[in-house]
Amino acid sequence: MSLKVLYENLQRSFSSTPATSKNGSPNLDDLIVARDILEIGAICSIRSRDEASFDRYFSQLLSFYTDYSSSLPPSKREFPIRGLNLIRLLTQNRIADFHTTLESLPIPADAIADNPYISHPVNLERWLMEGSYSKVWNARAEAPAEEYKYFVDSLMGTIRNEIASCEEAAYHSLPLKDAALLLFFPSQSDLLSFAQQRGWQIDLSGRMITFARKDEEKMEIPKEKLIASSLAYARELEQIV
Repeated sequence: MSLKVLYENLQRSFSSTPATSKNGSPNLDDLIVARDILEIGAICSIRSRDEASFDRYFSQLLSFYTDYSSSLPPSKREFPIRGLNLIRLLTQNRIADFHTTLESLPIPADAIADNPYISHPVNLERWLMEGSYSKVWNARAEAPAEEYKYFVDSLMGTIRNEIASCEEAAYHSLPLKDAALLLFFPSQSDLLSFAQQRGWQIDLSGRMITFARKDEEKMEIPKEKLIASSLAYARELEQIV
């Protein structure tokens, strides 16, 4: 059964049951179903590349993970989704929020390394700060869940643009093979598509890429205005003296 079908079935089941028990308190079974619906919705939103939807689902799930943590049985999806949220913060360059969220997790600091869903984004953040981009690239193959790869790909897109800007400033041209290696492109077609987006010139026969450089803007110095300003400043100093 696909996640989408399971999500729809859970929604129908939840809508046909009472929201509270006879004494007026929340029905625990209903809370579990509601949590399941939100969790599956969060995962489906990542698979459909809808980050805004994931953000909404996660905001609602936090209530279940915190307010009802002592009442509900643990969810096997909690830490995978919490880890996805951490990587999402990294892709948005929200480093302060990343650390605040990490510190608020219901897991001891010395146990993070044993949780693959949390240690994965923690390692990514450290490698990004170190500039160890090759480790970020290799982390895609080590993702603890398929949904994590979406955010790793997003991070790599940002990294490639940063590397490309450095290449444009440092080199006039590079062999295709070297450019692909530096930009972590596994295939030439991916590199060529990226090069076209950046406006680079591609020489397939010579196997070279020539980078597009903006002409250095010449700054015109307003000499007359500078001289007039300097004279006025000198006169003011004379008056003061």
